[in-house]
Amino acid sequence: MYRYMFLSILVALLLLFPDHASAGKAPRKIAGLILGEQIGMFVDLVQMETSIVLRDRQYLREVRIREIDGYKTGTVDFGNCSKPGQIVRIKLKYEYEDKNFYEELLEKFKKKFGEPDEWRGDPFHVIIAWKWSFRDEKGNKISLILQHSRDEDYKWGNSIKLTNTTLVEQERLCYEKKNKDEGLSEETKSSSKRRKASVKDYQPFIPE
Repeated sequence: MYRYMFLSILVALLLLFPDHASAGKAPRKIAGLILGEQIGMFVDLVQMETSIVLRDRQYLREVRIREIDGYKTGTVDFGNCSKPGQIVRIKLKYEYEDKNFYEELLEKFKKKFGEPDEWRGDPFHVIIAWKWSFRDEKGNKISLILQHSRDEDYKWGNSIKLTNTTLVEQERLCYEKKNKDEGLSEETKSSSKRRKASVKDYQPFIPE
């Protein structure tokens, strides 16, 4: 009963905000969090003490969400270079993990945003994921991914990822520019090292 109540409330909220309710219009808000806004505006929704720099993307920081009705866990990524504190990605896991909830929510998404633009799941449907792509009024690229996973090693259940990929790219370019004097960015350095590595003994990489 609570699942359907949450779903009804979610749909009602979408309809109450006309700036986000038009079919096909770029979404930027979920669970009270808003892409492009400063993370400091949402201290009641996130645990700022958990903030860390992402190891593979040092141009971003990540923080965990607090308890939000209908959501089990989640993280918010924000800028660490070009516009420090600006939210660029919201990743949330729904409290309801069953596939029926996913399918019902998927239909609501299609009604609001149209058919997905891209399949992001695996061929065996262990991971079911659909992606929508948008451009907002400022020309920013926005991606929305709704996912259901049956893989226990890959976040079992239902999740959503909302990303302003334009802002992410701005942060990456800013970081690389600042680190230009030190050579390649950490991410590029790692890739370069992997390319240059000549693996001759594969035994350490094979389980016994």
